[in-house]
Amino acid sequence: MHPFTKYFFPVSLALLLAVLLAAIAFGAVPVSLQDMGTAVQHWLHGGKPANIYQGVFLQIRLPRVLLCMITGAVLAVSGVLMQGLFRNPIVEPGLIGTSAGAAFGASVVFVLAAGTNYAFLQALGPLLVPMFAFAGALAATTIVYMIAGSMRRMDVTSLLLTGIAVNAVGLSGTGFMSYIARDPQARSITFWNLGTFSGASWLQVEIIAVVAVFVFLIALRYARQLNLLMLGEEEAMYAGVEVEKLKKRIMLLNTAMISVTTAFVGVIGFMGLIVPHLVRMMLGSNHRLVLPASMIVGAVLLTVADMGARLLLAPAEIPIGIITSLVGAPVFVILLKRMQFSAKGGGHA
Repeated sequence: MHPFTKYFFPVSLALLLAVLLAAIAFGAVPVSLQDMGTAVQHWLHGGKPANIYQGVFLQIRLPRVLLCMITGAVLAVSGVLMQGLFRNPIVEPGLIGTSAGAAFGASVVFVLAAGTNYAFLQALGPLLVPMFAFAGALAATTIVYMIAGSMRRMDVTSLLLTGIAVNAVGLSGTGFMSYIARDPQARSITFWNLGTFSGASWLQVEIIAVVAVFVFLIALRYARQLNLLMLGEEEAMYAGVEVEKLKKRIMLLNTAMISVTTAFVGVIGFMGLIVPHLVRMMLGSNHRLVLPASMIVGAVLLTVADMGARLLLAPAEIPIGIITSLVGAPVFVILLKRMQFSAKGGGHA
């Protein structure tokens, strides 16, 4: 067992709680601990917020922070699953077309919704963009799976190459929608592709939380099989792992996680790529530890990034995708350099 393991979970959970309170407290409208406690008491007794600070806490800040934490956990776990499946530490969850498909689906709504029946728009309301984004993500991943699966054996190389091709098609579709869009629509597409939690609601929290709990429980069941898969596909098969079934199930889980999160908050890069690296550096490669640890680290890091997005140019807000990319890219380069150095020295990253 890694020497840091026994300290990691209590320390990281305490840090998660501290980040939760800080993210709620700081913003364009500050919220004190007293206001938080009073607002919760009023809510438990069926009362309404007594002042603007309690209203901001219950209706804006708390759902946003919870949505951010759950999304960070989902993206991190998705990264662990995909990197474990492909046995490649530089695989990103959206590499098989999921994120690009979701972006295209959302861009279709932004551009074409104005010409749609008004009653239809009213009936779907705020779920219209998430529904089309989910449909686009699911369609893209299904295409990747069908093309790769049509070959005699669905290996990781065929999946990755097919995913790159489908990603390119999805990005081209989004670019075309941006080209034919009017200025307000084009701005909506741009901001959605950069990720945002500004429209967070309790409905979104409930939907993503239900999906997250469901897929987390399933993902933990595959920890042992992912550990065996690290030895190689043939070795895993000798140990009793049904590799082809495992690939299908992991891809289905990844599609569910990325589709739902991307549908509500847009495209957020680097979280599923960086977090598994950081966790493995601290705890090793045992997926029984890496999966739950990545949930916590992903929640912490994305919440801190969202705080930066809200506070750096307050009262304006920076799209969170800019923050994650700006920080994630150099961190990723550093990790790659570290891996190269370890490989030359005969060690393991």
